[in-house]
Amino acid sequence: MTSNQPAGGVRARQVLRNPKVWAFPTVIVGVLALLLSLLYMGGIINPRTDLHRLPIGLVNSDQGATVAGQSQNLGAQITAGILAAPDPQGQVSWRLLDRATADEQLGSAKLAGALEVPAGFTAAVAALGAPAQQAPARPTMTVLTNPGVGSLASSLASSISQAAAQQASVGLGMSLTSQARATPPVDGATIAAQLQLADPITVVVQVGHPIGPHSGLGLTAFYYTLLLVLCGFLGANIISNGVDVALGYAASELGPLRTQRPLVPISRTRTLAVTSVMSVVLSLLTSSLVMLSTVVILGMDASHLPLLWVFSVCASAAVGLGVQALVAAFGGIGQLVSMFIFIALSLPSSGATIPLQALPTFYRGLAVFEPMRQLSDGVRSILYFEAQADAGLTRAWIMIAIGTVGALVFGFAMTSYYDRKGLHRVHPEAS
Repeated sequence: MTSNQPAGGVRARQVLRNPKVWAFPTVIVGVLALLLSLLYMGGIINPRTDLHRLPIGLVNSDQGATVAGQSQNLGAQITAGILAAPDPQGQVSWRLLDRATADEQLGSAKLAGALEVPAGFTAAVAALGAPAQQAPARPTMTVLTNPGVGSLASSLASSISQAAAQQASVGLGMSLTSQARATPPVDGATIAAQLQLADPITVVVQVGHPIGPHSGLGLTAFYYTLLLVLCGFLGANIISNGVDVALGYAASELGPLRTQRPLVPISRTRTLAVTSVMSVVLSLLTSSLVMLSTVVILGMDASHLPLLWVFSVCASAAVGLGVQALVAAFGGIGQLVSMFIFIALSLPSSGATIPLQALPTFYRGLAVFEPMRQLSDGVRSILYFEAQADAGLTRAWIMIAIGTVGALVFGFAMTSYYDRKGLHRVHPEAS
């Protein structure tokens, strides 16, 4: 009987019984599964416990009033009480500001939210116990949200601000109730006013810095950045493999078809130059298609479109150059290294879904240099904060420049070293 197996072929069962076949993929896949699980889940398990110095504005717009012949400013007393409240874990960074400064910092992503004691607060509190023909309006405190910094960051700031306002209401209510018990009832005082004394403050929630309705509740900046990083990362790997196939250093397999092109002798340095140029050129295409898909077809809210396009091209190109440098320096394992740098470590430390202030210390350290954080800050500034330099755009441009220069220097330094040492990629029989 004629066998269809190639000469010297072995059965699949024989391959599977060989421990050496299992060793490398088992170790690598197991380590990857463990590390990816720890990295991705480690930053999101309990953001409230990890919360550290979330910036929230504290505004006193109350002008005060004369109550029982004495000048008082209850707004100043309340804000002072909030600032002095114990915070043993340092979860909040209250910033005492005027309303104009708070609006400016909300509009430049420096605050996750704000809490305001509005004008006329003292007078409104004083009216609770005064004679009136109808129930007096309850004094209010206003919570200002900032969805542009991310839905979770804004939500955390809002809940903290509301809790602080409620605590202030309880404290003020105890004082008012004590005064009411020590003072004879005033004729004409309404029952409603008496009932309001125990919890006098109404908390009103407003959007402090609005963003467009097609902004994914502040998440479009993160996903847009993720698209840019993925295009740069995947594009670089595809380019690297494609160039290797075209130059004969790797075979092209399509189903049962296998093609091996003639080997083209070329130095490692020149190969890196080719792949780097291709990554930069193709970033023009991928960034344009990302903008076309998200802004034109899907209708994502976006302004400063020329700037957004230029930033997208530079960001994607910088990622591509970084991947090319790592692949050139480390070979096949460079793809794995670049995956950890640009994806596995970068995503959980980006601060885009979980704010940096709610991440464990390890991830806040990664955020200093990991690319996703830098790029998402730049995209967020362009999309939500009128492309203000101090909203993260300047830092993003600086880190893109540093990353680009670093990738080029590292990549070409390593390939030049290999070439000088004669560590060429040419097969011995082809040399």
